[in-house]
Amino acid sequence: MPEVIAGLEIPETAAVADATRLIQETTSPLIYHHSRRVFFFGLIHAHQLGVEPDPELLYLAAMFHDTGLLTPFSAVEQRFEVDSADHAQKFLLQRGFPAAAAETVWTAIALHTTPGIPGRMAPEIATTHLGVLTDILGFGLDGLERDQLDEILAVHPRGDFKNEFLRAYLDGLKNRPETTNGTVNSDVLEHFIPGFRRVTTVERILGSPWPS
Repeated sequence: MPEVIAGLEIPETAAVADATRLIQETTSPLIYHHSRRVFFFGLIHAHQLGVEPDPELLYLAAMFHDTGLLTPFSAVEQRFEVDSADHAQKFLLQRGFPAAAAETVWTAIALHTTPGIPGRMAPEIATTHLGVLTDILGFGLDGLERDQLDEILAVHPRGDFKNEFLRAYLDGLKNRPETTNGTVNSDVLEHFIPGFRRVTTVERILGSPWPS
């Protein structure tokens, strides 16, 4: 029997079961519960928008989207979103998914912190982004049914999510600050690390080796 929470069905596939187990075993309860909420909120946005993402691909994108913040996923010094996306893509390809499906999940994860672009792309990409926005920033929260929201939070509680997530966010970025250039991630470092100041695009243009 498929698992159903708040009227939303989790795909009953081997890849979903493997991903769930992997994220539970290799990340933290904070990331696990956040990732599951992102899936449910992504599904709700899909229903509201009248789009139909592949639920398995949406689930896999949601479950892997923040894994790059944590070990053993962060062996390469690159943007944590790309790290997360690379590992998700490898996971799918190892299980026989078509390259196009793995690329969709890769893109959904790689762009999940990028404003203005994912919402114009494939349903899996758009709804992953929207699910993240809802759980992190409360986007569309007032449009969610209270009973449905309460049931999701009963199974996947937030606790002190804002502060705990910011700590996890900082821990995942502080040893690779250069990867945050030009991204929203630099806000986290600038807020929490004394003396850290991001290099602005204006400074990079004016400081380029071009004479004019």
